[in-house]
Amino acid sequence: MKNLILTACIWFTLGNIAIAQQLKSPEGKFAMEFSLLKDGTPSYTLTYKNKEVVKSSKLGLELKNDEKSLLNDFTVIDTKTTTFDEIWKPVWGEVAKIRNHYNELAVTLNQKETDRQLVIRFRLFDDGLGFRYEFPSQKNLTYFVIKEERTQFAMTGDHTAFWIPGDYDTQEYDYTKSKLSEIRGLSEAAYTANVSQKNFSPTGVQTSLMLKTADGLYINLHEAALINYSCMHLNLDDKNMVFESWLTPDAKGDKGHIQAPSVSPWRTIIVSDDAKDILASKMTLNLNDPCKIEDTSWSKPVKYIGVWWEMITGKSSWAYTDEYPSVQLGVTDFAKAKPNGKHGANNANVKKHIDFAAQNGFDAVLVEGWNEGWEDWFGHSKDYVFDFVTPYPDFDVKGIHAYAKSKGVKMIMHHETSGSVRNYERHIDKAYQFMKDNGYDAVKSGYVGDILPRGENHYSQWIVNHYQYALEKAADYKIMVNAHESVRPTGISRTYPNLISNEAARGTEYQSFGGSKPNHVTILPFTRLVGGPMDYTPGIFEMDLSKLNPDNKSHVNSTIANQLALYVTMYSPLQMAADLPENYTKFADAFQFIKDVAIDWDQSNYLEAEPGDYVTVARKAKGNNTWFVGNVNGNNSRTSNINFDFLEKGKKYTATIYADAKDAHYKTNPQAYTIRKVAVTSKSKLSQLSAPGGGYAISIIENK
Repeated sequence: MKNLILTACIWFTLGNIAIAQQLKSPEGKFAMEFSLLKDGTPSYTLTYKNKEVVKSSKLGLELKNDEKSLLNDFTVIDTKTTTFDEIWKPVWGEVAKIRNHYNELAVTLNQKETDRQLVIRFRLFDDGLGFRYEFPSQKNLTYFVIKEERTQFAMTGDHTAFWIPGDYDTQEYDYTKSKLSEIRGLSEAAYTANVSQKNFSPTGVQTSLMLKTADGLYINLHEAALINYSCMHLNLDDKNMVFESWLTPDAKGDKGHIQAPSVSPWRTIIVSDDAKDILASKMTLNLNDPCKIEDTSWSKPVKYIGVWWEMITGKSSWAYTDEYPSVQLGVTDFAKAKPNGKHGANNANVKKHIDFAAQNGFDAVLVEGWNEGWEDWFGHSKDYVFDFVTPYPDFDVKGIHAYAKSKGVKMIMHHETSGSVRNYERHIDKAYQFMKDNGYDAVKSGYVGDILPRGENHYSQWIVNHYQYALEKAADYKIMVNAHESVRPTGISRTYPNLISNEAARGTEYQSFGGSKPNHVTILPFTRLVGGPMDYTPGIFEMDLSKLNPDNKSHVNSTIANQLALYVTMYSPLQMAADLPENYTKFADAFQFIKDVAIDWDQSNYLEAEPGDYVTVARKAKGNNTWFVGNVNGNNSRTSNINFDFLEKGKKYTATIYADAKDAHYKTNPQAYTIRKVAVTSKSKLSQLSAPGGGYAISIIENK
C-alpha cells in the first residue's frame, strides 16, 4: 500500500519567535516541534508519550571561510507535510516484509543576509525521528566546505550510556556503561590500543549510541544513508548534557566538501519504553533509498567456514616466507623463497576445509593469506602492497576452484588493502574480474592500518566514498561485499543488498587479542547492529587459545552455548563458523545447531532484552515453519523466562535446547553444556538458566 498526501502548512509569528510547527507520528506516540529562535536559528524538540526526549536543540552548519555560515538569520519561506505508507520486501533480512510509515515535515529556510536556502526535512515514524539537511540548487550556494556540522541532541538528564570513545579510525573498542557525566573521567581507560586510531575529545563517543533514562526510556542516536558525507560522531557538553554532531575530518581538517544540490545523511533518534523495540526497529533501513540493483538474484545469504582463526590465534601465518624483510610485487620471486612452514593458505589445508564444508552443509570457504605481499603488508605506509590476483606458490587458484566446485562449495575471496585505498581502486576491476573468472561470488575486504593517502581517516568523506565506490563496482560484477575496518553501516544494504555484511565493530578476533567483555554481545545488537548486519565470526568452541598457539594466553570470554546463540542474536545473512574443524568434530553434538540454524528469516520476535544484560530473540526461517531461538547473557547468572506464543496455534513441535550446564561459566567452565529435546506448542513456557557470559540456543521443528 502507498499513500502520499501533500499539504501546505501555515506559520504564525509572534514578535521575533515563530510559533512551533508540530509534527506527530502516525500513531501519535511521538511529537516533534520545529521553531526558529529569536536570532533565526533553527531548532527542534522531541517527545514520546508526552515525555520529553530531546530538549530544544539547535540545527545548522558552520562553513569554512564563510562569515555567515548556515547557522542563523533564517526565516521560514515554505513548509510542506507528507504522509507516506508502504510495504517493501528486503532481498534478505530479519523479516520478509517491512512497513515504511511516516509523517514528514519539510521546512524551507531562507537566510536573509545571503539569500541562501536550506531545507530541513523531518520524518517521524512510530519508532522515532529522522531528519536531514538538504541543499537545493541555487546561485548563492553551490560549492562549500563544512567546518563543522552543529546538530544538537539536548538530553533531559544524566542518562546511562553504552558507549565507545569517539575515533576517526576505529570502532574496535569494548563498550563502557556509565552516566553521561562519567564519560570524561572514564574516557582514557576506554581508549585501548589499536593499530589505527585517532581520538578527538574526552567526551567524544561514536554512534550508534545507546542510552537509558532514569524513568525507563531507551534512546538510540545514529545516522542513516551515509553517502558522500563524513561519518558523524557525537561530542558531549557534559555540563549541559547536550550532544553535538562531530564529523570526521579529511587530511586537511575539512569536514566535508559539498556541491549543491545535495543532502546530508539522516540523523536518527529511535525511542521506546521497551528495549525490545529498539532491536526491532527498521527505521534506519526505511530512511535509505529503495534497492538500486535491478536483478538481485545473485545476492544470497551465505554460511561459511574459513582459513582464518588459525591465523588470528597465531597457529598459522598469512605470509608464505620469513626469508624476506621486504617484498616488491612483480620483482620478488616467491618461487625461490624458502616456505616458513606455517602458511595457512596452502592447497592441502584449504582442501581440508572444503571437505569439511561439503560434509557439513556449508556454502563457502574463506581463505586469507593466499596472495603475494603479506611479508611486509602492515605498518610501512606501503602504497603498492597487494595486486589481488597473484597467488603464493602453494595456492593453486584454478585447482582449488575446481576442487571446491566438485564438492558443491563456493570460495570467498579476501582482499586486504592495508588501508591503501588508491592501490585498491587501481586494481579493483582486474581483481573483481579475477574473482568472476575463478568462481568467487563474495569478497571480504579489509582496511587494516592507517589510510593511504596519508592523513586521511577511515571515516572521512573521501574514504566513505571509496567504500561506496567499491560496493557499487562490486554490484556491476554481481559480487557481494563484506567490508572489515570500514565505516559503520547506516542501512545502505537496503539500497545495495550486495553489502552482505560488515565488521565495523569489535568482533570475535579480539577474543584472541586479550578477550572482550563477556557482556559485549548483549550490547552490540543495541549499537552496531542498528545500522546493519555484522560479520561477528562466532562459533568458537575452544576458549583456551594456548591450545592452538602456546604463545597466545588469551581466553575467549564466552560459553559454548553463548557461541551458538550468537547465530540468532547477532543478525547477519553472512554467518561464519569460525573455529577450526577439529574443534567442531570434538563437540559434534553442539556443532549440530550451527549446521541447522537458518541465515535468512521470515519473522523475528524479540522476547526479552536489556542492553548489557541479555537479549533473547526467536526467528522463523525463510520459507518454512522452523524456528530458532537465541539467548545471550551478560556478566551475571540469570534465569530467562520466555513463552512460545510465537508458534502457530494448534501445531506441535520438537524443541532441541542447547544450554549452559549448571556449573558453566565463561571463565572457569565454558565448555559445559547440556542438550535436551522437549515437545512444545504455542502454549509452552521455558525457564532456563543462563550462566555468566552464557546463554542458550533452541531449534524448533514442526512435527509432521
